[in-house]
Amino acid sequence: MEIDIDHELAAVDRNVAQAGERAQEQVARVGRVTGKASSPDGGIEVEVAPGGLLTGLRLSPGAVSGDMETLARNITSLADRATRRAGSNMYKTLAPVLGERGEKHLESLGYVPVDDDEDAAEVDFSDPLKHRGSRR
Repeated sequence: MEIDIDHELAAVDRNVAQAGERAQEQVARVGRVTGKASSPDGGIEVEVAPGGLLTGLRLSPGAVSGDMETLARNITSLADRATRRAGSNMYKTLAPVLGERGEKHLESLGYVPVDDDEDAAEVDFSDPLKHRGSRR
């Protein structure tokens, strides 16, 4: 049995192009994919793009009135949580249009679904000494 490599490559090229078009359409429908996290009191709000690029940060006057090291640690913790959520949102946006092989590729890039209940467990921001040396 002989394989027509040009025909096979053209088929792969068509499949890739179609998957790309479906992904673009899905992202256009869903809108900007981000992840958000906030402190329990709402004094710190963080928004990131998939991959962790910070796209938004809001700090209340109360949040900046304390120790800056604690503030930085809290922002970092929230940015980590928001990054997981952004990756999960990217996965949820693209997985339906990319199929099983696309899901595996998304996972290889670190975009995995996050259990919303598990991720909802907030870090205790009340005692900054509890978090010294630990990052979630």
